Amino acid sequence: MSAIYFIVFLPLLAAAVAGLSNKAFGKTFPKVITTGSLFIACALSWPIFISYLGGHAEPTVSPIFTWMLSGSMQVDWALRVDSLTAVMLVVVTSVSALVHLYSWGYMSEEPDQPRFFAYLSLFTFAMLMLVTANNLVQMFFGWEGVGLASYLLIGFWFRKPSANAAAIKAFVVNRVGDLGFMLGIFGTFLVFGTIDIPTILAAAPNMHGSTIGFLGARFDTMTVLCLLLFVGAMGKSAQLGLHTWLPDAMEGPTPVSALIHAATMVTAGVFMVCRMSPMFEQSQVALGVVTFVGAATCFFAATVGTTQTDIKRVIAYSTCSQLGYMFFAAGVGAYGAAMFHLFTHAFFKALLFLGAGSVIHAMHHEQDMRYYGGLWKKIPVTYWTMMAGTLAITGVGIPGIFGNTAFGFAGFHSKDAIIEASYAAGQTSAFWVGVFVALLTSFYSWRVVFLTFHGKPRWAASEHIQHAVHDAHGHGHDDHADDGHAHAAHGHDDHHHDHAHEGDGTAGYHPHESPIVMLIPLLILSVGAVLAGFVFHGFFIEPSAGESYWHGAVAFNEHLMHAMHEVPVWVKLSATIAMLSGLAIAYGAYIVSPSFPAKFAEAFRPLYLFSLNKWYFDELYNFLFVRPAFAIGRLFWKKGDEATIDRFGPNGVAKVVQLGGGVTAKLQSGYVYAYAFIMLIGLTAALTWVIAR
Repeated sequence: MSAIYFIVFLPLLAAAVAGLSNKAFGKTFPKVITTGSLFIACALSWPIFISYLGGHAEPTVSPIFTWMLSGSMQVDWALRVDSLTAVMLVVVTSVSALVHLYSWGYMSEEPDQPRFFAYLSLFTFAMLMLVTANNLVQMFFGWEGVGLASYLLIGFWFRKPSANAAAIKAFVVNRVGDLGFMLGIFGTFLVFGTIDIPTILAAAPNMHGSTIGFLGARFDTMTVLCLLLFVGAMGKSAQLGLHTWLPDAMEGPTPVSALIHAATMVTAGVFMVCRMSPMFEQSQVALGVVTFVGAATCFFAATVGTTQTDIKRVIAYSTCSQLGYMFFAAGVGAYGAAMFHLFTHAFFKALLFLGAGSVIHAMHHEQDMRYYGGLWKKIPVTYWTMMAGTLAITGVGIPGIFGNTAFGFAGFHSKDAIIEASYAAGQTSAFWVGVFVALLTSFYSWRVVFLTFHGKPRWAASEHIQHAVHDAHGHGHDDHADDGHAHAAHGHDDHHHDHAHEGDGTAGYHPHESPIVMLIPLLILSVGAVLAGFVFHGFFIEPSAGESYWHGAVAFNEHLMHAMHEVPVWVKLSATIAMLSGLAIAYGAYIVSPSFPAKFAEAFRPLYLFSLNKWYFDELYNFLFVRPAFAIGRLFWKKGDEATIDRFGPNGVAKVVQLGGGVTAKLQSGYVYAYAFIMLIGLTAALTWVIAR
């Protein structure tokens, strides 16, 4: 049997066993079965990826069964594996396996562990169904599956109101994008007469120049279809306009943030655009929209990330920004570079999220960086692994400006490739946005490092730390309601104190390094953050990659790849200069002169508040959509349902019956002579009527 069946269905089987058995076999059994299945899937995925790297593998389709048959539409369950799928297989299974292992430590005192691990594995199955889809309906099944799993995982701590609100927000916002995706699928079937992806992509060039009726007018066929599909990608990948759910999703457990909102689910939109790239290549308008939205998202999210104080939200906006890089890479035609950045980003962003979880674990679930400082000696393994992730995302490396092979961390190879490709494609605006965002990325990434690990400890001001010290002194504070639960501190509490430090401004609190089961994933991901770019760049973005690796899985522009490697020296240096500038600014602001950020925020208060409040998108949407929706709902509820339908419907009928009953009741005196008198009157009336006739 093909390995792909085991890769896809082992996580589903594990999710079913863990979820249905729940606590019947204890807490350990669900963790073992789910984590073990993911490591097996990961071990089977890497050989497939390596076989495509060697240029020896051909695309394969493994059928399962016919799902639906309606007229000319046949929907088959089939697992497609090609070089594009191979990339996603190693990304999804590798990150998911490590997140499962990490969760053994992070969720160690969580009472609902079986449910949590079942949700993780269910998400992984849905994502694997999405990336192995051979038709658009199967892709949509996986698409909605990861949306469901995301809703369940974000709202995992359902006793926490903010987690419930975040889960609902993610679900609703993604439904907006999914409407566009569904319309795109409907339109594609209407135009091509099939939902089979290879057939659609082969026929796409023949549709160039044709038109289709939409919203009462006629437009270019491929433009309409691609823009509708892209709306779905915008929702799933949190692009500007449909991005508001992603930062709020940080209300879920940190392993969820790493799995869903950094490395896998949010990249589904990028994957879909690259999968359908032969369609997008037929519409310059659609490519222009993808480029603009990607660049705008890239810029927006980076500006917001510079002012956030919650460590997880900074990394969340960083994810949003890096996804913007991937989209404008696809928009300029560099699909190989987009997938390369997706690949490297999975390693260093999962590393940063899990590293942040290790910091939060050490700081008694304090997430505000203003209450960190001086942690590098306390949690050295976490520090150095997060340092590797920071070096990767900021793009530290040595450019090969004179034909020499460049060397650097993962993001240096992939992000710089996107910036150079945008210049080579003549997209000057996207190029300069990419360079400026590289500076902002460096600034907010090093800001996280300096605020968290360097400077003086600021732990004493944290309420979480005060509660921890309060507990440690035996005062019995047991109502932390940690992450929505009223049990004590999620298992990361009482042992984190050291009375010897009471005089150094740390409130007697001693951060503790994470357990080994949490550190192993950090160390493994660090290897990817350091080496993934240097080792694999030739397979993704070299001019020969179109034949040696991609094999037609994406619309590979060999000419653009040649041009990308031949850009002027100053273009190759631009991202590195921007990175160094961001580092210098962050170092000066948070190490040399820690009072500078407050002074800057005061001097430019409107600009600071604009960024701090996320460009007021939530407030704007609340004004435009949420409040009117609630007002309309109340109108139909109070005036329509209660005042009209209920009043003249069931309540009105009931009232008439009640009044009639009251009148009738008055006729029931209970005296026999009264009933006889009434009968006599009735008889007299009847006789009178007969005689009168």
